[in-house]
Formats: sequence, structure tokens, C-alpha cells
Amino acid sequence: MSAFSGLSAFPVTPANSEGVVDTTRLAQTLDQLITAGVDSLGVLGSTGSYMYLSPAERDRTLRAAGEVCAGRRPLLAGVGALTTREAIAHATCARKAGAGAGLLAMVSYTPLTEDEIVEHTRRVSEESGLPICIYDNPATTRVTISDDLLARLAELPGVIAVKNPATGPEDIARRLKTQRHRLPEHVSIGFSADWHCAEALLRGADTWYSVLAGTLPRPCVALAKAARQGDEAETQRINQNLEPLWELFRTFGSFRVVQEMARQLGQTLYPPQAPILPVDPEISRKINHLMSTPHLQT
Repeated sequence: MSAFSGLSAFPVTPANSEGVVDTTRLAQTLDQLITAGVDSLGVLGSTGSYMYLSPAERDRTLRAAGEVCAGRRPLLAGVGALTTREAIAHATCARKAGAGAGLLAMVSYTPLTEDEIVEHTRRVSEESGLPICIYDNPATTRVTISDDLLARLAELPGVIAVKNPATGPEDIARRLKTQRHRLPEHVSIGFSADWHCAEALLRGADTWYSVLAGTLPRPCVALAKAARQGDEAETQRINQNLEPLWELFRTFGSFRVVQEMARQLGQTLYPPQAPILPVDPEISRKINHLMSTPHLQT
């Protein structure tokens, strides 16, 4: 079983308007997530605002996270960057901080060819010494990892996992069937897009890479546990309880919603990094109301 299986929680990174990370507050949040029972922690993913932070602040974040997670939970760290040189540097920092793997999104201003993606991944893994989780995030990067490309990437010795977008039951079923057949057994198969991940877990996905679990871990821990036990009724019951939040995620984007949730919970004192704007007051009040319901209490 991969170290990155089960529920992987991705918290926001608390950073002020100058992009300086509050590592003390981040450490407190990570400790709370471990106590709540998540299986691994993901920092500097999309939810963690990695592309909005300087290399120095990303390094500070990694070192703080590594100190909290050491010997307690596996740490997954976002290492994506515009250039291979920068991605190698981020991955090297992540390895030194104790991360078990790097989450590599194919970030580029110029669209990349498949050969460029393979070479980029190979170099980041080999030159940093950090295992890699392929981050297929076409909604953000505008790069789609095809089945053939993913099979090529999975042949690289350093690739140990894939984080798929979950776009619906049929897509989840297709990806799982294809990837189980074409990827090496040691490569764990996981999904993001929280509102579809109950389906993914019930169908046998290895990992749920969760935005919500980084802010409200307990209902996500309960859902993941029920799904792993094959309790479809309980899994769907919890998922239905979370539907009002899933609707907010779909409408306004999970990044903006969890930023406001984290602010209300005291996990951050700051609004999102500009140019991202906070949600409007009406949505803020709705989020506050939802988080006060008993089944979402942390």
C-alpha cells in the first residue's frame, strides 16, 4: 500500500498581503489535521496557493510542515513551477524538509508537448531525488494528461502516484479501469474534485486528495472510513450532508470557499492573495451558517 493512500488533506497556506507565510498558524492547522485522523497531508497544492508565493516562502512553508509531519504522517508537497530549473529547486527543498513525494503540475506559459512533459518529470524526479505524484489539473494548467501520456510518465522510476480530476461517475470508472490495467502496481491512483470523490473511493480509488479535509477534516475522515469499509449507505449519507458545501465549491470555486472557511475558523487571518478577491458578504454568511450545522462541526 502506498504511503499516499486514503485521505490526503490540503489546507490553505496562511499568508499576508506581502506573501509572508504565518508558519506558526500553518503548523497548528497541520497538527489539528493529524489529530483528526487524516492519512497524509498536502501542502503548497492549488489550495495552498503555491503559485502565489515566492521561492523563499515556499521553502519556509515546507520546513514548517516537515517539522510537524515528521514521523507522524506522510507529507506531499506541491513542486510545480514554470521552468524545470525552478521545479527541481522546489522538489529538492521538499525532499530536504522531509516530504515523501512532490505533487507536480505541468505549469507552463507555452503549451507543452508530451515529450517535454516526460522530460520535465524525469528531470525533476531524478535531479531532486524526490518521488513524484503526477497532478492532472487541466482546469488550471490547460494541460490534459492523456491515458497514453500517463502510461509513459508512470514508466519513470520516480513516479509513484497520480492525482486525477474527478469529473463524474463515468469518467472515474473509465480512469480506474484504464489506469489499473496500464500503470505499474506501485503507482497509487487518486482523485480530486471533492464532490465526486465518494464515488471514486467506493469504486476502489486509492486516494482522495481533499480540499475540504484541509479545513474541515472530521466529516471527510468519516466519509473516507465508510467508503474504505464498503459501507455505501453511510458514505452516501455523509456525502449528502456535505452537498451544500459541494454546491458552493461548484459555483464559486473550492479555492475561494475554503479560503473563507479557513479565515472563519482562524486557520488564516488573511484574505486570498491578490488578484483573487474574498467571497462577498452574502456567501460568507452562508458559509458561516453551514459550518455551524452539527454534522460539519470540527
